[in-house]
Amino acid sequence: MRKILILLLAIPAMAFTQSSTTMNAYQWPAGVQPPMAEKAPKEFIAHGDKRIDDYYWLNQREDPKVLDYLKAENTYLDAMMGGTKELREKLFNEMKGRIKEKDESLPYKDNGYWYYARFEEGKQYPMYCRKKETLEAPEEIMLDQNKLAEGFPYYSIGGRAVSDNNELLAYTVDSVGRRIYGLRIKNLVTGITYPENITNVDGGYIVWAADNKTIFYVKKDVTTLLGYQVWRHELGTDPSKDVMVFEEKDNRFYIGAYRTKSKKYMVIWSSMNQVSTEYRLLEANNPTGSFKVFEPRKENFQYSIEHFNDKFYIRTDLMAPNFRLMETPETKTGVANWKEVIPHRKDVYISNLLVFNNHLVLGEVKDALNQLRVINLTSHQDYYITFPEAVYAAFPNINPDYNTNMLRLSYTSMTTPVSIYDFNMDTQQRELKKQTEVLGGFNKEEYTAERLWATVRDGVKVPISLVYKKGIKKDGSNPLLLYAYGSYGSSMSPSFNSNIISLLNRGFIYAIAHVRGGQEMGRPWYDQGHLFNKKNTFFDFIDCGEFLIKEKYTVKEHLYANGGSAGGLLMGAIVNYRPDLWHGVVADVPFVDVITTMSDPSIPLTTGEYKEWGNPAVEKEYFYMKSYSPYDNVEKKAYPNMLVTTGLHDSQVQYFEPAKWVAKLRELKTDNNKLFFKTNMEAGHGGSSGRFDYLKEVAWRYAFFLALEDKTE
Repeated sequence: MRKILILLLAIPAMAFTQSSTTMNAYQWPAGVQPPMAEKAPKEFIAHGDKRIDDYYWLNQREDPKVLDYLKAENTYLDAMMGGTKELREKLFNEMKGRIKEKDESLPYKDNGYWYYARFEEGKQYPMYCRKKETLEAPEEIMLDQNKLAEGFPYYSIGGRAVSDNNELLAYTVDSVGRRIYGLRIKNLVTGITYPENITNVDGGYIVWAADNKTIFYVKKDVTTLLGYQVWRHELGTDPSKDVMVFEEKDNRFYIGAYRTKSKKYMVIWSSMNQVSTEYRLLEANNPTGSFKVFEPRKENFQYSIEHFNDKFYIRTDLMAPNFRLMETPETKTGVANWKEVIPHRKDVYISNLLVFNNHLVLGEVKDALNQLRVINLTSHQDYYITFPEAVYAAFPNINPDYNTNMLRLSYTSMTTPVSIYDFNMDTQQRELKKQTEVLGGFNKEEYTAERLWATVRDGVKVPISLVYKKGIKKDGSNPLLLYAYGSYGSSMSPSFNSNIISLLNRGFIYAIAHVRGGQEMGRPWYDQGHLFNKKNTFFDFIDCGEFLIKEKYTVKEHLYANGGSAGGLLMGAIVNYRPDLWHGVVADVPFVDVITTMSDPSIPLTTGEYKEWGNPAVEKEYFYMKSYSPYDNVEKKAYPNMLVTTGLHDSQVQYFEPAKWVAKLRELKTDNNKLFFKTNMEAGHGGSSGRFDYLKEVAWRYAFFLALEDKTE
């Protein structure tokens, strides 16, 4: 056994004597010592390179000494930021006060029922409801998550699926926050939940066959947390007798399952992120049949499918980096039969496809903006849906109905709350059906959003989306919070966030840097920001910060940064490369121990990420990852003020990555700046499950920024 000591903090009584209501400048308590984790060196050798990890022991989740250390860090944070308690409560009440507590989602119709979720005043969770045929019909409450969550500090309902006869509801539940779900089935006629409880499933994938008794679900490996098998369950039978219908043998692939919009096919997909995909089909009226491969997987070949009448539409990167649209007969799915419908374009990325009986809707991305293109399948004429603002985000909403000319879409901008429209694809008329109501006196006319383009060090222009309150002066005096993600090809849309108003109203500018690693500018934008191009993500973000200073939106003394998960890796890299550029940084659930994590295939998500970051077993990839891995590159130097957050049950980025990183930073940093580490002991990667509880975590982040700005009133 390794001997582990934790030097706990001593908190003087004066730590809680400051009041944010009696002074402008926040007074950080003096004499409060942070916890220092004992070093227990562990040696790693790869490719002739030796690494010493002094804090590897922190990966023992059940060890009382590890838990004591995490609690000690929380206690230290509470002591140092005790004077912000009133501010945090004020921020929480502000953000909560903008939420319409008694509210419901816009109903959508599917197979004869209108479905919606509604919230009751003061309740943390939704009630999932439906009405038969008309909205005037009596309400049926399918699930009341508030009742189900009683007694649980964390409770999340994942996927929900209703059988074809509308009588059965299958749903998944996670009561820990580790994204390992249990599958339950409820009879919506009798209200009885069936006794079978299928454990260790992926929460997002439940597929009913057409017989109203057979369910397909994805099983998770409890160690790696990867979905790796698809199983068939028959209602009323012992789950131990379920039948495995597919097993993914390559642990670099993620898997899932769904039913086509036409309802004819059940589909199993396998995907290596941004590299390779494969689909399997089985007719929904033949649940005991065998799934057939649509087109076999190949390296650097992606496709997705949509069934339409007697054919399939295929979105693919086959000789088309930005994707093109093709079609094939449903009886001849091999690539040799594919015919082009929409060609590849260098400046337009086809992001998604939606099929109706007489229309296709393509999601396209050009110049970091989402576009919706409508194609009439009879006349073959097409057009783009227009929107009123220069910087916005628009996406298809829930569209289960196949036989309709109405497209339901969502529209938002950094000043416009989410607005849901019904759009007539024939007449091009639109009707606003619901706009998220923002309470608390919000007036969008008081704020301005804009798009800037920063020329970064290699000459590439990177888009930046900003929002701020009207009247600010571009004289360098403004605090500015810069956010980015920049991984997996995930694009960050310039959408509305009511929480940000609390910062905007206190003089902050909020900006999103659309750095390489996403796909805001198409597939090449991603290719230039992963694997051996990953450092472009970090340098783009740094150069965007420099650009905003040059344009006098802010100065170093008021520049802040925030990112989470893979965006937390970004935060770890930028404080190593340019610690002088940021006054404060918040890294949420950060992926910072790249080499150690990617070298351990038992850690969740590792094997599926080889094509994103690299495989440490390959020497060249190992040394490139090591050159930027935040944990491996902590040095004896000054770092900015930092707040690092995690969840004890995090399944995506294990809590011990940020824990080790903070411990190493405490050991080596030479400055007197603040370094705080906050662990949510009852949640995972996404934080608290309640719609209000998570706002308390947001309040901590905002209070950290505002305390650094001496804006704690």
